[in-house]
Amino acid sequence: MARLHLFDLDGTLLHGTSAPVEISRQLGLEAETVALDREIEARRIGPPEYARRVHALWEGLTPEHVTAAFEGAPWLTGIRETWAEIRVRGEYCAVVSLSPSFFVERLTGWGAHAAYGSRFPAVPFTEPVDPAGVLSAAAKVKIADRLCEQFGVSRADCLAYGDSYSDVELFGAVPVSVAINANQHVTALATHSYAGRDLWDAYELVRHAR
Repeated sequence: MARLHLFDLDGTLLHGTSAPVEISRQLGLEAETVALDREIEARRIGPPEYARRVHALWEGLTPEHVTAAFEGAPWLTGIRETWAEIRVRGEYCAVVSLSPSFFVERLTGWGAHAAYGSRFPAVPFTEPVDPAGVLSAAAKVKIADRLCEQFGVSRADCLAYGDSYSDVELFGAVPVSVAINANQHVTALATHSYAGRDLWDAYELVRHAR
């Protein structure tokens, strides 16, 4: 039976940062977004409020800013190689993130079978963000179930990779999980734990596990 590998983005594929912070860096608004990241990580605000406030910060955002943020972000090494190996093995890989879909979806170009993020309006913005399209920790599990149906696998065939509280529900829903550069709470919940800068090394922990 094939397996489905489910990857978080912020703090997982991106080392020590988030997509919104990298986008905001292009606008000179990094500090403001780092503060927002701390608020949501501490659970003082929820995903809809976070999305509303970061959308307001990005009033001047252009597609060129997004491209520069994506290309200049501190990605883990080995992402393309890991996903290529997963594909060769007849398995599936997907990214599910609370970050904006216009950033997350670019990862299909690196080999992900699917990539889901919170729905934001097209850049440059001419309309507000719809809270109904903003993902949550629970939404990650629902998307995983839809992907299972799409790829013909079950939750028992899934592996989750993440680093923060937004990954806890998914970690609890699948049998194998890898905490990548995670906080102690998430590490304690994971099947495996990895600290470093190479996704291949994290993947090696579960490469042959069934």
